[in-house]
Amino acid sequence: MVLPKFIPLVLKQLVRRRARTGLTLAGVATAMFLFCAIQAMNAGVRQATRAAANETTLVVYRQNRYCPFTSRLPQHYESRIARIAGVVSVVPMQIVVSNCRASLDVVTFRGVPPHALPQYLKSSRIIDGSIEQWTGRSDAAVLGEALARRRGLRVGDRFEAAGVTVTIAGILRSDREQDQNVAYVHLPFLQQSTRLKKLGVVTQFNVTVDDPRKLDAIARAIDAEFANDPDPTSTSSEQAYVARAAQDVIRIVQFTKYLAWGCLVAVLALIANAIVLSVQDRIREHAVLQTLGFSSGLIARLIVTEGMFVGLLGGALGTAIATAILTWRTFSLTTEGLSINVHSEWRVVAIGLAISGALGVLAGLVPAWQASRRKIVECFRAV
Repeated sequence: MVLPKFIPLVLKQLVRRRARTGLTLAGVATAMFLFCAIQAMNAGVRQATRAAANETTLVVYRQNRYCPFTSRLPQHYESRIARIAGVVSVVPMQIVVSNCRASLDVVTFRGVPPHALPQYLKSSRIIDGSIEQWTGRSDAAVLGEALARRRGLRVGDRFEAAGVTVTIAGILRSDREQDQNVAYVHLPFLQQSTRLKKLGVVTQFNVTVDDPRKLDAIARAIDAEFANDPDPTSTSSEQAYVARAAQDVIRIVQFTKYLAWGCLVAVLALIANAIVLSVQDRIREHAVLQTLGFSSGLIARLIVTEGMFVGLLGGALGTAIATAILTWRTFSLTTEGLSINVHSEWRVVAIGLAISGALGVLAGLVPAWQASRRKIVECFRAV
């Protein structure tokens, strides 16, 4: 762009109009903050609904039911599912949520048989407390790390949500999206804590298969097994189940892409306006620079570099604020007991900085071209 020895000159031009530069940076930072937040939501949707090649989990739900409050399946289905060829394990689950609609702060209780939790969470890690503390008392709960951080809860605390009161026995760290915002409790305890107080009834079954290539075939076999029962089932992969249950939230998040494009247009307009005003103020100075030997091309590059600096500084400020907030405060969009986590990642930060810098360069091209075409005499005559 320009030689390093000219960078102090570019920075000096920026600080000469502190109010204008400050307001421009604030506007760019605000727009890039919104852009990064929207990109973080989109990244959460992709991660929650992305089908992995090694996916081996199926979710068996009540047919034509959506909210966990309405899905009721007999627990004795467990033995019949386990006999289907290709099924490795079956975990019956009772799901209780504090709010079945889309919300930013939902507590999801998952009741599982006490003997099944250690095996079910084998790929996760207890970072505080222990499984032994959980199995030692019937009202104990293992909380996902995101839920514990959001509610400010620690091991030994008691908390209540959705009419269920539990004692925290452990904090769970997991790479699985749906484990980060839930509270695992004893299945019999949760069945008796709900308003129905009915043992032998669960919300769903989580089924592990022996071969990812058999997911669809085993799902069809499970649904065929219960097709003529009073409680037929609907079985799908875990990612497909999340995508179906959270489709309204996903549509809303997808719509925000248009807002992200609007933020980029705002950044372009802000930087371009600032550069145009700055160039208009310095017409005679450019004539002096040309008299001192600065070529028209060099003046143009100085103006473009100025735009790039405004874009990068404002973009860095906006992305830093967005990253800090999303890291410090855990956000998740939850519906029907399923969570889509909103978290910043290095890719979003890198894209934000690259785009803001590129927009700064783009915004400076036109005023740079105009300034480079002015003759010295015209510059001195400018008022």
